[in-house]
Amino acid sequence: MTKITANHLGRAAFVYIRQSTADQLLHNPESRRRQYGLADRARQLGWTTVEVIDDDLGRSGGGINRPGFERLLAAICEGRVGAVFAIEASRLARNGRDWHTLIEFCGLVGTIIVDEDGLYDPRHPNDRLLLGMKGTMSELELLSLFRQRSHEALKQKARRGALFLGVAAGYLRIGRDRIEMDPDQRVQDALRLVFTKFTELQSVRQVHVWLRDEGIALPVACHTAAEGRSIVWKLPLYNTVHNILTNPVYAGAYAFGRTMSKVSVEDGRKRVNRGLRRPLAEWDVLLKDQHEGYISWSQFERNQQVIADNATGKGSAAVRGAVRRGELLLAGLLRCGHCGRKLYVGYGGKAGRYYCQGALVNHGTERCISFGGLRVDHAIGSEVLRVLKPFGVTAAAKALEAQTSETSAAQRQLDLALQQARFSAAHARRQYDAVDPDNRLVAGELERRWNEALQVVYGLEGEVAALEARKPAPLGEKERRHLLQLGADLELAWSHPAATAATRKRILRAALYEIVVRIEGSLIEMVLHWQGGDHTALKLKTNGAGKHRWTVPEDTLSLIRELARLMPDQQIARLLNRAGKPTGRGNGWTKARVCSFRNHHGIAVYRDSEWAERGEISLEAAAQIMDVSIMTALRMVRRGILKGRQLCRGAPWVIKVEDMAAYREQKPSRRSLTSDPTQQSFMFQ
Repeated sequence: MTKITANHLGRAAFVYIRQSTADQLLHNPESRRRQYGLADRARQLGWTTVEVIDDDLGRSGGGINRPGFERLLAAICEGRVGAVFAIEASRLARNGRDWHTLIEFCGLVGTIIVDEDGLYDPRHPNDRLLLGMKGTMSELELLSLFRQRSHEALKQKARRGALFLGVAAGYLRIGRDRIEMDPDQRVQDALRLVFTKFTELQSVRQVHVWLRDEGIALPVACHTAAEGRSIVWKLPLYNTVHNILTNPVYAGAYAFGRTMSKVSVEDGRKRVNRGLRRPLAEWDVLLKDQHEGYISWSQFERNQQVIADNATGKGSAAVRGAVRRGELLLAGLLRCGHCGRKLYVGYGGKAGRYYCQGALVNHGTERCISFGGLRVDHAIGSEVLRVLKPFGVTAAAKALEAQTSETSAAQRQLDLALQQARFSAAHARRQYDAVDPDNRLVAGELERRWNEALQVVYGLEGEVAALEARKPAPLGEKERRHLLQLGADLELAWSHPAATAATRKRILRAALYEIVVRIEGSLIEMVLHWQGGDHTALKLKTNGAGKHRWTVPEDTLSLIRELARLMPDQQIARLLNRAGKPTGRGNGWTKARVCSFRNHHGIAVYRDSEWAERGEISLEAAAQIMDVSIMTALRMVRRGILKGRQLCRGAPWVIKVEDMAAYREQKPSRRSLTSDPTQQSFMFQ
């Protein structure tokens, strides 16, 4: 008895077509033709209405979202499907949930299932049992047999370092299980340039920006069905630079299992996220020194540490972050000694501050610490310069070498590109010369290719000429001596106007790993952790309320306070300038500045009657009273014969009136002013 009834033929036949991957779509066309051929079989069996569902081509049947399968189930539930055609059970589903849902719906509405082996009615117990076994076997093949066998075979080959699913730009596959460096010198120089600039700039983003600014293209491996693998040159994207710097193949290592897939359930469907990076310790296979590398493995590890330290957006409190804009130098290096969190940087006006707000954000409590950055930056910079001073001349010599390498690297890439373009133009010309001129169908196309190659050559020649025009003049002997002098005096180079904050930050990061800072009372206590593992302790006094970097020192304030009782503002300004005591901003004193300073600190203005009110006289007045010269009176004060005091060098001598009266009441004997008994006195008429 046939299982196809008039009821089935009165409804439509649905042909479900699926291939799991894009690779199968590209290389397995015969399977797809067989599946599309099921539409003809449906018509042979008597169906006049046949609908083909091929929305799921390139989608796995292992449980992920499939629009075509969802449309098929919806049509079955609506009662529009008389038969479902599939080449085998695995085309319909590779997991038990989808398969048994399909069988259940087909049994409810009386839809039959047709494959190459036969017809099955889910309402019949025997057919339903057979369909269940087919689904179980299909799922078993996917989850256990085929997948396990293929994965183990891949891992076994990877453990020998012989599995190459793809070859990175800069290498070529030799045979089936070996790679070697690409002999193209332009490819090698471009990749080495990426690693060299990263060592200099310490940032993937900065390398990417520099390459784009200089117009330097990088090699990219391209795969096409017609030509296979080829190298194309493109201006780099950020991911291109990042992949080059993080790929261990360029360090001469073979790695397998660097990424993994993560399965999650969303809206009742399996969702697979592929390409998630795994830590180096979790890689399945890592074989070092397998082939010639562009960098050493130790340099690769240092690069990965720098990249990890720059990743501040991943929520890790252990990273330092990349060098960013801003005048404060210790951003990313400071760690709070109270709570262990990194310190933030804030700018209010021209000056910036370091502060820890981890406790405020996480617990709603007050900030741990906060302090101004200028004095701390100056102290740390001075300590680093003290340690690095012996290496200053060496650094200056390397700077002389780097002065020309900045443009030579870009020019080298352009020269290689121009050389390759000229070769392509010469090759196009040889092709054009080899063709019969009368065959215009071929000659016209070859002429067009030759013209395009020449245009590329002319464009590169223009770029080379522009680069030569922008090339800075080489350093003269005077400039070279000046640079070496700066190397010998690092403090002068550090404070030089041409030294940017970014340069100072890179110097500090090259020397320091981290700085742990605490505030205890009125002291900022810092522990400098050097890159080599040593530690240095520093202490700074915190600024008091109202103190800032333009504050006049306490000794100058005290001096002005006392001088204001002895002389007017004009004389105070002259005395301070002679004593070498500048204002808070490093300027000289004037009468107006002294007046403003007094008013700010509440110091009263000088009055002429002050001396008399305090019972004091000047040295000149004392000399006049004693009827001696000023120099004689000065010698008497210095020898202690007459009591007097002087605030500082250049300030007036102050003599108390009572001290002067006590001296006059004394009747000292006329004795020689020297200790020589033979000294004679001259009597003048």
